[in-house]
Amino acid sequence: MTLAQTLGSFAAASPAEDPRMARFVRFSLFDWTTVGLAGCDEPVARAARQVALGGAQAKGGATLFGGGHAAPAAAALANGATSHALDYDDTHFGHIGHPSVAVIPAALALAEARGADGARLMQALAAGLETACRVGAWLGRPHYEAGFHQTGTSGAFGATAAAGRILGLDTTQMTQALSLAATRAAGLKSQFGTMGKPLNAGFAAEVGVTCALLAEAGAGSAPDAIEGMQGFGPTHSGLADDTALAGLGESWVFPDISYKFHACCHGLHAMLEALRKVKADGLDATSVEAVEVRTHPRWLAVCNQPKPATGLQAKFSYRLTAAMSLAGLDTAALDVYTDATCARANLIALRDRVTVIADEMVSDTASKVRVTSAGQVHEAEHDVLKDSDPDVIEPRLREKSATLLGRDVSATVWQEICTIDGHGDVAALTSRIGAPAARWDADLAVQG
Repeated sequence: MTLAQTLGSFAAASPAEDPRMARFVRFSLFDWTTVGLAGCDEPVARAARQVALGGAQAKGGATLFGGGHAAPAAAALANGATSHALDYDDTHFGHIGHPSVAVIPAALALAEARGADGARLMQALAAGLETACRVGAWLGRPHYEAGFHQTGTSGAFGATAAAGRILGLDTTQMTQALSLAATRAAGLKSQFGTMGKPLNAGFAAEVGVTCALLAEAGAGSAPDAIEGMQGFGPTHSGLADDTALAGLGESWVFPDISYKFHACCHGLHAMLEALRKVKADGLDATSVEAVEVRTHPRWLAVCNQPKPATGLQAKFSYRLTAAMSLAGLDTAALDVYTDATCARANLIALRDRVTVIADEMVSDTASKVRVTSAGQVHEAEHDVLKDSDPDVIEPRLREKSATLLGRDVSATVWQEICTIDGHGDVAALTSRIGAPAARWDADLAVQG
Protein backbone atom coordinates (compact mmCIF):
# COMPACT_ATOMS: atom_id res chain seq x y z
CA MET A 1 0.00 0.00 0.00
CA THR A 2 1.04 3.58 -0.49
CA LEU A 3 1.61 5.73 2.56
CA ALA A 4 -1.65 7.59 1.94
CA GLN A 5 -3.50 4.26 1.81
CA THR A 6 -1.89 3.08 5.05
CA LEU A 7 -2.74 6.30 6.85
CA GLY A 8 -6.16 6.49 5.20
CA SER A 9 -7.08 3.00 6.33
CA PHE A 10 -6.10 3.89 9.89
CA ALA A 11 -7.84 7.27 9.97
CA ALA A 12 -11.08 6.03 8.42
CA ALA A 13 -11.54 3.15 10.82
CA SER A 14 -8.98 3.38 13.60
CA PRO A 15 -9.87 1.25 16.62
CA ALA A 16 -11.31 2.78 19.75
CA GLU A 17 -8.52 4.54 21.60
CA ASP A 18 -7.26 3.09 24.84
CA PRO A 19 -7.97 4.93 28.10
CA ARG A 20 -4.54 6.56 28.21
CA MET A 21 -4.88 7.91 24.66
CA ALA A 22 -8.39 9.17 25.41
CA ARG A 23 -7.17 11.00 28.49
CA PHE A 24 -4.35 12.76 26.65
CA VAL A 25 -6.68 13.77 23.81
CA ARG A 26 -8.93 15.34 26.43
CA PHE A 27 -5.97 17.12 28.01
CA SER A 28 -4.95 18.56 24.66
CA LEU A 29 -8.48 19.71 23.82
CA PHE A 30 -8.61 21.49 27.19
CA ASP A 31 -5.17 23.03 26.75
CA TRP A 32 -6.00 24.11 23.18
CA THR A 33 -9.23 25.77 24.30
CA THR A 34 -7.41 27.55 27.11
CA VAL A 35 -4.61 29.01 25.00
CA GLY A 36 -7.03 29.90 22.22
CA LEU A 37 -9.25 31.88 24.56
CA ALA A 38 -6.23 33.51 26.14
CA GLY A 39 -4.84 34.46 22.73
CA CYS A 40 -8.01 35.61 20.98
CA ASP A 41 -7.09 39.29 21.24
CA GLU A 42 -3.54 38.91 19.94
CA PRO A 43 -2.85 40.87 16.71
CA VAL A 44 -2.59 37.75 14.54
CA ALA A 45 -5.86 36.43 16.02
CA ARG A 46 -7.67 39.69 15.25
CA ALA A 47 -6.31 39.71 11.70
CA ALA A 48 -7.31 36.11 11.02
CA ARG A 49 -10.76 36.67 12.52
CA GLN A 50 -11.27 39.78 10.39
CA VAL A 51 -10.47 37.84 7.21
CA ALA A 52 -12.72 34.93 8.23
CA LEU A 53 -15.63 37.23 9.04
CA GLY A 54 -15.20 38.99 5.70
CA GLY A 55 -16.22 35.83 3.87
CA ALA A 56 -19.68 34.45 3.26
CA GLN A 57 -21.61 33.71 6.44
CA ALA A 58 -22.84 30.40 5.12
CA LYS A 59 -25.48 28.40 6.91
CA GLY A 60 -23.77 25.67 8.89
CA GLY A 61 -20.75 27.82 9.65
CA ALA A 62 -18.35 27.35 12.53
CA THR A 63 -17.63 29.46 15.61
CA LEU A 64 -14.53 31.64 15.87
CA PHE A 65 -12.50 32.27 19.00
CA GLY A 66 -13.67 35.65 20.26
CA GLY A 67 -17.03 35.63 18.47
CA GLY A 68 -18.62 35.29 15.06
CA HIS A 69 -19.07 32.48 12.58
CA ALA A 70 -17.46 31.61 9.26
CA ALA A 71 -17.29 28.81 6.73
CA PRO A 72 -15.50 25.78 8.25
CA ALA A 73 -12.23 26.20 6.34
CA ALA A 74 -11.99 29.88 7.24
CA ALA A 75 -12.89 29.16 10.86
CA ALA A 76 -10.24 26.43 11.05
CA LEU A 77 -7.61 28.85 9.75
CA ALA A 78 -8.57 31.61 12.19
CA ASN A 79 -8.85 29.28 15.19
CA GLY A 80 -5.61 27.48 14.38
CA ALA A 81 -3.71 30.77 14.21
CA THR A 82 -5.40 32.05 17.38
CA SER A 83 -4.56 28.95 19.41
CA HIS A 84 -0.89 29.21 18.40
CA ALA A 85 -0.69 32.99 18.83
CA LEU A 86 0.80 32.73 22.32
CA ASP A 87 3.01 29.75 21.42
CA TYR A 88 1.80 28.18 24.67
CA ASP A 89 0.32 25.00 23.21
CA ASP A 90 1.46 21.38 23.33
CA THR A 91 4.58 20.02 21.62
CA HIS A 92 5.39 16.52 20.38
CA PHE A 93 9.12 15.93 20.01
CA GLY A 94 8.60 12.91 17.74
CA HIS A 95 6.38 15.01 15.52
CA ILE A 96 8.82 17.94 16.00
CA GLY A 97 5.97 20.40 16.22
CA HIS A 98 2.66 21.40 17.72
CA PRO A 99 -0.06 18.93 16.61
CA SER A 100 -3.15 20.21 18.42
CA VAL A 101 -3.24 23.71 16.91
CA ALA A 102 -3.53 22.20 13.43
CA VAL A 103 -5.74 19.18 14.12
CA ILE A 104 -8.30 20.38 16.66
CA PRO A 105 -9.58 23.48 14.81
CA ALA A 106 -10.15 21.47 11.62
CA ALA A 107 -12.12 18.75 13.40
CA LEU A 108 -14.12 21.13 15.59
CA ALA A 109 -15.12 23.39 12.69
CA LEU A 110 -16.58 20.50 10.72
CA ALA A 111 -18.08 18.86 13.81
CA GLU A 112 -20.06 22.03 14.48
CA ALA A 113 -21.01 22.59 10.84
CA ARG A 114 -22.14 18.99 10.31
CA GLY A 115 -23.74 18.46 13.71
CA ALA A 116 -21.32 15.73 14.81
CA ASP A 117 -21.54 14.71 18.45
CA GLY A 118 -18.81 14.92 21.06
CA ALA A 119 -17.95 11.24 20.86
CA ARG A 120 -17.31 11.52 17.13
CA LEU A 121 -15.18 14.61 17.73
CA MET A 122 -12.99 12.75 20.24
CA GLN A 123 -12.56 9.84 17.81
CA ALA A 124 -11.60 12.23 15.04
CA LEU A 125 -9.10 14.00 17.25
CA ALA A 126 -7.47 10.71 18.20
CA ALA A 127 -7.14 9.72 14.54
CA GLY A 128 -5.85 13.13 13.48
CA LEU A 129 -3.41 13.73 16.32
CA GLU A 130 -1.92 10.28 15.89
CA THR A 131 -1.63 10.76 12.12
CA ALA A 132 0.17 14.08 12.57
CA CYS A 133 2.68 12.51 14.94
CA ARG A 134 3.30 9.50 12.71
CA VAL A 135 3.83 11.66 9.60
CA GLY A 136 6.09 13.98 11.59
CA ALA A 137 8.26 11.06 12.66
CA TRP A 138 8.25 9.66 9.10
CA LEU A 139 9.52 12.99 7.74
CA GLY A 140 12.01 13.25 10.60
CA ARG A 141 14.56 15.83 11.63
CA PRO A 142 16.08 16.31 8.13
CA HIS A 143 12.74 17.80 7.04
CA TYR A 144 12.76 20.15 10.03
CA GLU A 145 16.44 21.08 9.67
CA ALA A 146 15.89 21.90 5.99
CA GLY A 147 13.64 24.74 7.14
CA PHE A 148 10.15 23.25 7.20
CA HIS A 149 7.80 23.92 10.11
CA GLN A 150 6.31 20.56 11.05
CA THR A 151 3.28 22.21 12.64
CA GLY A 152 2.29 23.36 9.17
CA THR A 153 3.43 20.33 7.19
CA SER A 154 2.80 17.21 9.29
CA GLY A 155 -0.04 19.07 10.95
CA ALA A 156 -1.86 19.39 7.63
CA PHE A 157 -1.99 15.61 7.24
CA GLY A 158 -3.28 15.20 10.79
CA ALA A 159 -5.89 17.91 10.23
CA THR A 160 -7.01 16.16 7.04
CA ALA A 161 -7.37 12.82 8.83
CA ALA A 162 -9.40 14.40 11.65
CA ALA A 163 -11.62 16.35 9.25
CA GLY A 164 -12.16 13.27 7.12
CA ARG A 165 -13.16 11.25 10.19
CA ILE A 166 -15.78 13.87 11.09
CA LEU A 167 -17.17 13.67 7.55
CA GLY A 168 -17.26 9.88 7.70
CA LEU A 169 -14.97 9.38 4.70
CA ASP A 170 -14.35 5.76 3.77
CA THR A 171 -10.81 4.43 3.26
CA THR A 172 -10.72 5.34 -0.43
CA GLN A 173 -11.93 8.88 0.19
CA MET A 174 -9.59 9.33 3.14
CA THR A 175 -6.67 8.18 1.00
CA GLN A 176 -7.60 10.76 -1.64
CA ALA A 177 -7.89 13.49 0.98
CA LEU A 178 -4.44 12.72 2.41
CA SER A 179 -2.95 12.58 -1.09
CA LEU A 180 -4.45 16.00 -1.82
CA ALA A 181 -2.97 17.32 1.42
CA ALA A 182 0.46 16.36 0.08
CA THR A 183 0.20 19.05 -2.57
CA ARG A 184 -0.97 21.70 -0.11
CA ALA A 185 0.90 21.06 3.15
CA ALA A 186 3.36 23.88 3.84
CA GLY A 187 5.09 25.88 6.53
CA LEU A 188 8.51 27.47 6.90
CA LYS A 189 10.69 28.03 9.98
CA SER A 190 11.73 31.35 8.46
CA GLN A 191 8.40 32.63 9.79
CA PHE A 192 9.46 32.08 13.42
CA GLY A 193 9.24 35.31 15.37
CA THR A 194 6.52 36.70 13.10
CA MET A 195 2.77 36.29 12.69
CA GLY A 196 3.58 33.75 10.00
CA LYS A 197 4.39 31.11 12.63
CA PRO A 198 0.90 30.91 14.18
CA LEU A 199 -0.59 31.31 10.72
CA ASN A 200 1.26 28.13 9.69
CA ALA A 201 -0.95 26.29 12.19
CA GLY A 202 -4.03 27.97 10.77
CA PHE A 203 -3.07 27.16 7.21
CA ALA A 204 -2.61 23.48 8.16
CA ALA A 205 -6.07 23.37 9.76
CA GLU A 206 -7.62 25.02 6.69
CA VAL A 207 -5.88 22.50 4.41
CA GLY A 208 -7.36 19.66 6.43
CA VAL A 209 -10.91 20.93 6.07
CA THR A 210 -10.53 21.77 2.38
CA CYS A 211 -8.91 18.48 1.38
CA ALA A 212 -11.46 16.40 3.30
CA LEU A 213 -14.35 18.29 1.69
CA LEU A 214 -12.78 17.90 -1.77
CA ALA A 215 -12.40 14.16 -1.26
CA GLU A 216 -16.00 13.94 -0.07
CA ALA A 217 -17.01 15.69 -3.29
CA GLY A 218 -15.12 13.15 -5.40
CA ALA A 219 -11.79 14.86 -6.06
CA GLY A 220 -8.87 12.51 -6.66
CA SER A 221 -5.09 12.66 -6.41
CA ALA A 222 -1.93 10.67 -7.13
CA PRO A 223 -1.96 7.68 -4.76
CA ASP A 224 1.78 7.99 -4.00
CA ALA A 225 1.67 11.75 -3.51
CA ILE A 226 3.38 11.51 -0.11
CA GLU A 227 6.28 9.13 -0.74
CA GLY A 228 6.46 8.90 -4.55
CA MET A 229 9.42 10.02 -6.67
CA GLN A 230 8.19 13.61 -6.78
CA GLY A 231 6.00 13.30 -3.72
CA PHE A 232 5.94 15.36 -0.58
CA GLY A 233 8.65 13.47 1.31
CA PRO A 234 11.33 13.41 -1.41
CA THR A 235 10.75 17.03 -2.40
CA HIS A 236 10.70 18.28 1.20
CA SER A 237 13.84 16.58 2.55
CA GLY A 238 11.85 13.85 4.27
CA LEU A 239 13.72 11.03 5.99
CA ALA A 240 11.07 8.50 4.87
CA ASP A 241 11.48 6.46 8.03
CA ASP A 242 8.95 3.64 7.66
CA THR A 243 9.61 2.48 11.23
CA ALA A 244 7.57 5.54 12.24
CA LEU A 245 4.47 3.63 11.15
CA ALA A 246 5.18 0.54 13.25
CA GLY A 247 2.15 -0.49 15.29
CA LEU A 248 -0.16 2.06 13.66
CA GLY A 249 -3.68 1.15 14.72
CA GLU A 250 -2.42 -1.03 17.57
CA SER A 251 -0.42 1.38 19.71
CA TRP A 252 -0.42 5.14 20.16
CA VAL A 253 2.50 7.58 20.11
CA PHE A 254 0.53 10.77 20.72
CA PRO A 255 0.53 10.36 24.56
CA ASP A 256 4.24 11.24 24.45
CA ILE A 257 2.96 14.81 24.08
CA SER A 258 4.63 17.52 26.17
CA TYR A 259 2.60 20.38 27.62
CA LYS A 260 3.91 23.86 28.26
CA PHE A 261 3.78 25.00 31.87
CA HIS A 262 5.93 28.07 31.25
CA ALA A 263 4.98 30.84 28.81
CA CYS A 264 8.22 30.65 26.83
CA CYS A 265 10.07 28.54 24.28
CA HIS A 266 9.71 24.83 24.97
CA GLY A 267 13.48 24.49 24.80
CA LEU A 268 13.70 26.31 28.14
CA HIS A 269 11.21 24.14 29.99
CA ALA A 270 13.55 21.32 31.01
CA MET A 271 15.86 23.89 32.61
CA LEU A 272 12.99 25.62 34.40
CA GLU A 273 11.69 22.30 35.71
CA ALA A 274 15.19 21.41 36.94
CA LEU A 275 15.35 24.78 38.73
CA ARG A 276 12.01 23.99 40.39
CA LYS A 277 13.65 20.89 41.86
CA VAL A 278 16.64 22.92 43.04
CA LYS A 279 14.40 25.49 44.72
CA ALA A 280 12.41 22.72 46.40
CA ASP A 281 15.73 21.37 47.71
CA GLY A 282 16.13 24.38 49.99
CA LEU A 283 18.10 26.72 47.75
CA ASP A 284 18.78 30.18 49.16
CA ALA A 285 17.72 32.14 46.07
CA THR A 286 18.87 35.45 47.61
CA SER A 287 22.53 34.42 47.61
CA VAL A 288 23.04 32.84 44.19
CA GLU A 289 26.69 33.06 43.17
CA ALA A 290 26.68 31.08 39.92
CA VAL A 291 24.33 29.07 37.73
CA GLU A 292 25.46 26.53 35.16
CA VAL A 293 22.95 25.22 32.60
CA ARG A 294 23.80 22.28 30.36
CA THR A 295 21.64 21.76 27.29
CA HIS A 296 21.82 20.10 23.88
CA PRO A 297 23.70 22.23 21.32
CA ARG A 298 20.62 22.28 19.09
CA TRP A 299 18.87 24.71 21.40
CA LEU A 300 21.63 27.33 21.36
CA ALA A 301 20.44 28.57 17.97
CA VAL A 302 16.84 28.67 19.18
CA CYS A 303 16.55 30.02 22.70
CA ASN A 304 19.88 31.33 23.89
CA GLN A 305 19.33 35.10 23.75
CA PRO A 306 22.10 36.18 26.16
CA LYS A 307 20.90 39.72 26.90
CA PRO A 308 17.24 40.04 25.90
CA ALA A 309 15.83 43.56 25.76
CA THR A 310 12.19 42.82 24.92
CA GLY A 311 9.50 40.59 26.35
CA LEU A 312 9.50 38.45 23.21
CA GLN A 313 13.27 37.99 23.37
CA ALA A 314 12.92 37.03 27.02
CA LYS A 315 10.87 34.00 25.97
CA PHE A 316 13.95 32.72 24.15
CA SER A 317 16.60 33.30 26.82
CA TYR A 318 18.09 30.62 29.06
CA ARG A 319 19.89 33.23 31.14
CA LEU A 320 17.00 35.58 31.81
CA THR A 321 14.31 32.95 32.38
CA ALA A 322 16.66 31.18 34.81
CA ALA A 323 17.06 34.48 36.65
CA MET A 324 13.30 35.03 36.61
CA SER A 325 12.65 31.61 38.08
CA LEU A 326 15.30 31.99 40.80
CA ALA A 327 13.96 35.45 41.66
CA GLY A 328 10.47 34.01 42.21
CA LEU A 329 8.69 35.33 39.10
CA ASP A 330 5.89 33.12 37.79
CA THR A 331 7.21 31.93 34.43
CA ALA A 332 3.77 30.48 33.64
CA ALA A 333 2.22 33.96 33.57
CA LEU A 334 2.06 35.84 30.29
CA ASP A 335 2.50 39.28 31.82
CA VAL A 336 5.98 38.69 33.25
CA TYR A 337 7.61 38.58 29.80
CA THR A 338 7.92 42.31 29.29
CA ASP A 339 10.51 44.89 28.32
CA ALA A 340 10.40 46.12 31.93
CA THR A 341 11.30 42.66 33.23
CA CYS A 342 14.33 42.57 30.93
CA ALA A 343 15.50 45.92 32.36
CA ARG A 344 15.20 45.06 36.07
CA ALA A 345 18.60 45.57 37.70
CA ASN A 346 18.30 42.60 40.09
CA LEU A 347 17.38 40.26 37.22
CA ILE A 348 20.22 41.54 35.02
CA ALA A 349 22.68 40.93 37.84
CA LEU A 350 21.37 37.40 38.36
CA ARG A 351 21.19 36.77 34.59
CA ASP A 352 24.87 37.59 34.28
CA ARG A 353 25.73 34.84 36.76
CA VAL A 354 24.18 32.22 34.45
CA THR A 355 26.44 30.28 32.09
CA VAL A 356 24.91 28.16 29.31
CA ILE A 357 26.99 25.18 28.15
CA ALA A 358 26.35 23.10 25.03
CA ASP A 359 26.56 19.42 25.92
CA GLU A 360 25.90 16.72 23.31
CA MET A 361 25.56 14.17 26.09
CA VAL A 362 22.34 15.88 27.21
CA SER A 363 19.29 14.87 25.18
CA ASP A 364 17.42 17.59 23.34
CA THR A 365 14.47 17.23 25.70
CA ALA A 366 16.54 17.58 28.88
CA SER A 367 18.68 20.03 30.82
CA LYS A 368 21.03 19.86 33.79
CA VAL A 369 21.53 22.72 36.25
CA ARG A 370 24.14 23.44 38.91
CA VAL A 371 23.46 26.35 41.25
CA THR A 372 25.97 27.64 43.77
CA SER A 373 24.36 29.67 46.53
CA ALA A 374 25.61 30.65 50.00
CA GLY A 375 28.54 28.31 49.53
CA GLN A 376 26.27 25.33 48.80
CA VAL A 377 26.02 23.52 45.44
CA HIS A 378 22.64 22.29 44.27
CA GLU A 379 22.28 20.09 41.18
CA ALA A 380 19.26 18.76 39.31
CA GLU A 381 18.23 17.59 35.88
CA HIS A 382 14.96 17.16 34.07
CA ASP A 383 13.71 15.55 30.86
CA VAL A 384 10.33 16.80 29.64
CA LEU A 385 9.66 13.47 27.91
CA LYS A 386 9.48 11.90 31.36
CA ASP A 387 6.52 14.13 32.30
CA SER A 388 4.18 11.33 31.32
CA ASP A 389 2.08 10.66 34.42
CA PRO A 390 -1.44 11.93 33.65
CA ASP A 391 -2.22 12.26 37.37
CA VAL A 392 0.63 14.78 37.63
CA ILE A 393 -0.13 16.52 34.33
CA GLU A 394 -3.84 17.13 34.98
CA PRO A 395 -3.52 19.44 38.01
CA ARG A 396 -0.74 21.40 36.35
CA LEU A 397 -2.82 21.89 33.20
CA ARG A 398 -5.73 23.05 35.28
CA GLU A 399 -3.54 25.47 37.22
CA LYS A 400 -2.13 26.85 33.97
CA SER A 401 -5.64 27.32 32.63
CA ALA A 402 -6.77 29.03 35.83
CA THR A 403 -3.81 31.41 35.57
CA LEU A 404 -4.76 32.34 32.00
CA LEU A 405 -8.57 32.41 32.23
CA GLY A 406 -9.46 32.68 35.90
CA ARG A 407 -10.57 29.76 38.05
CA ASP A 408 -14.31 29.89 37.38
CA VAL A 409 -13.99 30.16 33.59
CA SER A 410 -11.31 27.48 33.55
CA ALA A 411 -13.43 25.13 35.67
CA THR A 412 -16.35 25.59 33.27
CA VAL A 413 -14.19 24.76 30.26
CA TRP A 414 -12.79 21.68 32.02
CA GLN A 415 -16.27 20.43 32.87
CA GLU A 416 -17.50 20.93 29.31
CA ILE A 417 -14.61 18.94 27.90
CA CYS A 418 -14.88 16.18 30.52
CA THR A 419 -18.49 15.57 29.52
CA ILE A 420 -18.29 16.28 25.79
CA ASP A 421 -18.47 12.58 24.87
CA GLY A 422 -22.01 12.41 26.18
CA HIS A 423 -23.31 15.50 24.39
CA GLY A 424 -25.49 15.30 21.29
CA ASP A 425 -23.41 18.09 19.76
CA VAL A 426 -20.44 20.31 20.54
CA ALA A 427 -22.50 23.43 21.26
CA ALA A 428 -21.39 23.88 24.87
CA LEU A 429 -17.75 24.01 23.86
CA THR A 430 -18.26 26.21 20.81
CA SER A 431 -20.43 28.58 22.84
CA ARG A 432 -17.54 29.14 25.24
CA ILE A 433 -15.06 29.55 22.37
CA GLY A 434 -17.33 32.06 20.69
CA ALA A 435 -17.88 34.19 23.76
CA PRO A 436 -16.63 37.66 22.80
CA ALA A 437 -13.47 38.65 24.63
CA ALA A 438 -15.38 41.24 26.66
CA ARG A 439 -17.65 38.52 28.04
CA TRP A 440 -14.97 36.35 29.57
CA ASP A 441 -12.91 39.39 30.56
CA ALA A 442 -15.96 40.40 32.59
CA ASP A 443 -15.97 36.95 34.15
CA LEU A 444 -12.37 37.46 35.21
CA ALA A 445 -13.20 40.87 36.69
CA VAL A 446 -15.98 39.34 38.78
CA GLN A 447 -13.49 36.76 40.11
CA GLY A 448 -11.22 39.62 41.17
